[in-house]
Amino acid sequence: QVQLVESGGGLVQAGGSLRLSCAASGRTFSAYAMTWFRQAPGKDREFVASIRGSGGSTYYADSVKGRFTISRDNAKSTVYLQMNSLKPEDTAMYYCAASQYLATMAGKYDYWGQGTQVTVSS
Repeated sequence: QVQLVESGGGLVQAGGSLRLSCAASGRTFSAYAMTWFRQAPGKDREFVASIRGSGGSTYYADSVKGRFTISRDNAKSTVYLQMNSLKPEDTAMYYCAASQYLATMAGKYDYWGQGTQVTVSS
């Protein structure tokens, strides 16, 4: 089992920045690919960014590429999402997820946090 707890969400004006954190506990953190998803009201959960267990490779949705950066600190069992140049359309509940195999589909992930809300005002 892996337990995930997100933090760092909040209300920010368009153009601003936030950094989300996801702290993991349980099994060996470095064995898991970590991914951020988001879900806006009335919409499906969508892939945002992913990072391999070693931290060597990262992947981003086109909508956030160049603005968001995913990183991880395996010594702290934590994954981060630095979000810059935020837009109102980034407003959503953000979730971190863990899986032994990196994927962009939410259904492939075994472990989820409870989510942290990000609201970007125009």
